[in-house]
Amino acid sequence: MTLTAPIGPADRSEPEHAAMVACPACVAAPSAERIAGLAAPSSARLILSLPTAHCAACISTVETAVQAMPGIRSVRLNLTQRRLSVDADPEVTADDLIPVLAGVGYEAHELDPGLLSTTETERQTRDLLMRLGVAFFSMMNVMLLSVAVWSGAEGATRDLFHWISGAIAIPTVIFSGQPFFRSARASLRVGRLGMDVPISLALILATTISVFETIKSGHHAYFDAAVMLCFFLLLGRYLDHKTRAIARSAAEELAALEVQRAQVLVDGQEVARAISEVAAGDLVRVRPGGRMPVDGVVEEGQSEVDRSLLTGESLPVFAGPGTVVSAGEVNLTGPLVLRVTAAGRGSSLHQMADLVAVAEAAKTRYTSLAERASRLYSPLVHLLSFSAFGFWMWKTGGDLRYAVNISAAVLIITCPCALGLAVPAVVTAASGRLFRKGLLIKHGTALERLAEVDTVVFDKTGTLTMGAPQPTNLAAHPAQAVEVAAALAGASSHPLALALAEAARAAGLRPARVEELREVPGYGVEGLWRGQKVRLGRAEWCGAEPLDVTATYLGTGEGKPRAFTFEDSLRPGAEAAIAALTAQGKAIRLISGDTEGAVAGLARRLGITDWVAGALPAEKAASVRALTDSGHRVLMVGDGLNDTAALAAAHVSISPASALDAARTASDIVLLGQDMSAIGDATRISRQATRRMVENFGISAAYNVIAVPLALVGSATPLAAALAMSLSSITVSLNALRLK
Repeated sequence: MTLTAPIGPADRSEPEHAAMVACPACVAAPSAERIAGLAAPSSARLILSLPTAHCAACISTVETAVQAMPGIRSVRLNLTQRRLSVDADPEVTADDLIPVLAGVGYEAHELDPGLLSTTETERQTRDLLMRLGVAFFSMMNVMLLSVAVWSGAEGATRDLFHWISGAIAIPTVIFSGQPFFRSARASLRVGRLGMDVPISLALILATTISVFETIKSGHHAYFDAAVMLCFFLLLGRYLDHKTRAIARSAAEELAALEVQRAQVLVDGQEVARAISEVAAGDLVRVRPGGRMPVDGVVEEGQSEVDRSLLTGESLPVFAGPGTVVSAGEVNLTGPLVLRVTAAGRGSSLHQMADLVAVAEAAKTRYTSLAERASRLYSPLVHLLSFSAFGFWMWKTGGDLRYAVNISAAVLIITCPCALGLAVPAVVTAASGRLFRKGLLIKHGTALERLAEVDTVVFDKTGTLTMGAPQPTNLAAHPAQAVEVAAALAGASSHPLALALAEAARAAGLRPARVEELREVPGYGVEGLWRGQKVRLGRAEWCGAEPLDVTATYLGTGEGKPRAFTFEDSLRPGAEAAIAALTAQGKAIRLISGDTEGAVAGLARRLGITDWVAGALPAEKAASVRALTDSGHRVLMVGDGLNDTAALAAAHVSISPASALDAARTASDIVLLGQDMSAIGDATRISRQATRRMVENFGISAAYNVIAVPLALVGSATPLAAALAMSLSSITVSLNALRLK
């Protein structure tokens, strides 16, 4: 099979069409921006992603360049999110901004403002952190006041300290306990006893008893127990939310990739229309560098199309009249006119988003160990507490004060604080350890699911390989030939051309003087060298016999054309990861959209015997689902848009940080660096983490076996119960830290 592709420069004379790219960081607009109302109704609010912005100097360069444009009201570059927010006059469009940004060296892509909003998870995490801080501050102050009471304060002094403690504790419980109260109320409305119901009852009872004891000038008030209980419960809840804060719907990310406008040809004139207004049968022009806004068939023009996001093919393919193209593909070298076959919700991107949404919904049905344990635990807590209340009411002849104290002590001592910390504490410790190895855990149940994996499915391009071809036979050619090839390649943005030009530069070779460079869309680049026509590109165009490897060809008119061969470099640690997973007994499978020759060569190199080439996105997802249906727990590792549905459908998934944003979002774990050897560590650490979770449940159960009988017989006050509960929580946390 011949793996060749034409090389040619992008058409610099035409404005570059924006390619829609979204990233998890870019799609979370700070709520303060919305509050500030940066875009007035009479203005255009434009959002652009700047993936190459990286330092403080970028802020000044970008904002100065854009602010100098007419009609610009305000500009703001968020460096963390690599997102540019522009408030401009209504007639200013993203197409006006993109060439200006390209002129100062920044690639820019328009984003849909309607999809940019702060996620609910992020808001909840910030809310929990604020309530946790209030609870901690109050706990420290109330404990200081309690020391005076424990030291022997009597009479009016003791009552005064109780009243001051109550003044601090009551508002704290009301404010900081809201997450539990709201959740408990929601559970009770649907007739379910969730974990937050006994938590809420414990907080209310501890506070109520303390107020009653203070009014009656009792010797003991338990405000310190209430705020301590609240703090430890919030700590567990915050850790749980923190592990989920990065997660976001991959289906939304896929929707953000859609080009928002298309250039429709009406009576031979281009008219910009929203995608929702484009219908099947319309003619659409796509300029070089632009992403296909619709599914269609090429009517006019010749070019190369980058399909790597959809199919995983590592090299661009020729596109001419009659070629079928899909939304999301990128037109590289020549203008194309498409006859629309599907647009909007009927396009390839939306169909893929639907696949991802279905897979995500299936994954969310997985429940964590803590959730499964709480289903049995919560009813038992209430039963014990109410039984203790009834027994002591009968035993004491109706002493309500005594019976309520014992009932509250039972409820507090059995409060599922340790149970609530059992999983988040382990996940946090394991996440920290894996982060140091280059892995970011995004989903709260990812570690538990990773420990169950028995089959690992890999994508090829951009996952096991770097997705960047490297010349393999540069030294085999005369320096003069390489210099001519480098001159032609330097005029192109084709992946092979970029690699060839860079390799020649690294070898210390300067490009030859080639004049009248001209692109022949779909074939390559030609020019005049010493008055003689030279070509670099497709084999048949250069008069060469195609090789069965990835190559581009140089024809100079002197002798046979020369073939420059390429090989995609292996990602660091790929061999180590495959070896480690195989040693752990995992079945390894390679599924790629790339060509058979490229996939077979990589499989042989890594020792993978089970591989599939030419797989479409739906086929990848179907393969993962088939493995799941046959009883396997699948880990999917991929990076492209064509992997997104498979990543979402897998039991657990990993994508590199260099992956497409939608793929990273669909994944449960992100590989931050280039080294893949950490994947083998992740499966091992996940099994250790699961063991720690089970041990924590055992600690919690053992604690209850010892402490609950003491509370039932009246040997533990609510304060002693809170201290015992805190001790169990600390023990669980220390056990989790063993992972580090």
